[in-house]
Amino acid sequence: MTDNTRRPVWQLLTAHWLGLVGTALVTTAGLSWLFVLPLQLRGHASNPYVGIVVFLILPVIFFSGLLLIPLGIYFGKHRLPSGQDASFDRKAALRRLMWFLAITTFLNVLIGTQLTYRAIHHMETPQFCGQSCHVMTPEFMAHQNSPHSQLECVECHVAPGAAGWVASKTSGIRQLFEVMGNSYARPIPSAIETNRLVPATDTCENCHWAQKFGSMRLRVINNYAQDEKNTRTQTVLAMMVGGSKFAGIHGAHFGPGIKIRYAAADAKRQIIPWVEYKSPTSGAAEIFSSDAGAADTTGTLPKYEMQCVDCHNRPTHTFESAERGMNNAIALGEVSSGLPFIKKKGMELLQATYASGEEASGQISANLISYYRQDYPALYAKQSSAIEEAARAISAVYNRNVFPDLKVNWGTYPNNLGHTDFPGCFRCHDGSHTSKDGKSISQDCDSCHRLLATDEASPEILKTMGLEDYVSRAQKK
Repeated sequence: MTDNTRRPVWQLLTAHWLGLVGTALVTTAGLSWLFVLPLQLRGHASNPYVGIVVFLILPVIFFSGLLLIPLGIYFGKHRLPSGQDASFDRKAALRRLMWFLAITTFLNVLIGTQLTYRAIHHMETPQFCGQSCHVMTPEFMAHQNSPHSQLECVECHVAPGAAGWVASKTSGIRQLFEVMGNSYARPIPSAIETNRLVPATDTCENCHWAQKFGSMRLRVINNYAQDEKNTRTQTVLAMMVGGSKFAGIHGAHFGPGIKIRYAAADAKRQIIPWVEYKSPTSGAAEIFSSDAGAADTTGTLPKYEMQCVDCHNRPTHTFESAERGMNNAIALGEVSSGLPFIKKKGMELLQATYASGEEASGQISANLISYYRQDYPALYAKQSSAIEEAARAISAVYNRNVFPDLKVNWGTYPNNLGHTDFPGCFRCHDGSHTSKDGKSISQDCDSCHRLLATDEASPEILKTMGLEDYVSRAQKK
């Protein structure tokens, strides 16, 4: 058999320019995939833009090439030698072509499925959701500083099943066009504001559920005064978590037979003028309303059934206040409490106005160093490294909470857990929500927690429990 009999296999691929382009695209994408195979085996990319190339662009190139190859064969087949050519064995050529297609199909399926799987998996990671798109930087930074930092975005933001996946990708396409057209909102509204929140029963309650007895939890809150010694006081709370048939926070809101609905007068659900409480015993519904709720005689306000995220609305993307951020940094030893007036100076620097995060980092460092160099030269000579470390920590507090270009500032995103920085519990438990028979929603503090110590320098309860050293360990740094 002559060499001419082997030419038609390659002629099938090269007889038309579409086949040539398709072959080139498949080869390029396949070879590129082999080069990044070690990255594939690790399952992630260290850079979000590398991830886009590896998991999104390469698959598009690869499958585009696969589509072009059969088109090229179809349009170019009339250019092949005819069956009457004595030097051409059509059966042998067809047999070799079938073997070629079988082998390449196997390899294409192997590579293609891996690219597709990795692409889908990569689009579900915090790296892709938070870093590939600049507008989501605030949420990504808050996610990194949360108890749920090891969870992937889809575990909370995508409903289970194919419908949830399709809905999330549809929303992602819409957001992509908004970013491309520079028409996205600043600041980015929360899922609660846009009514795109996945029900807690499909997300939170995969790990947590209110019916589970949560017992009582001890909480120690550190506060540092803005005096020269940064005097620390501590508040100790026994949180009455409860659950199931037990009293406490969860039991009162999600116990057996209890159903609560509420109406919100604003998109962020910070103003709640109307509450409906269904009794677990009689099943009758009691209506509690404030003046605004009573005035809403037409019932036009949107109503929602209470769920976990109505209080835990920032369980992962938690933004700190400047005060809380400084207190935490000092308590963790990131900022030395031995630096005179560090709490006061830190608060001043955090609450100043900066054009960008980079400018904030530079000015915070320069101003803090200048302050101690001028007002405490002897201290600066001995503790310059501690001052520089404090400057970095204060800059970090700013840069994970404030994003000037996206109009995210202190207090942009309310946190409804508690009632110190935002109304939180007092949206309903404010004493002004009353029923027709004169009953009001309880504002009894002991329903949720017991105050064991309030702003005490050395709470006796911690000594009694042998926890004084434990909660103060970071201060010894």
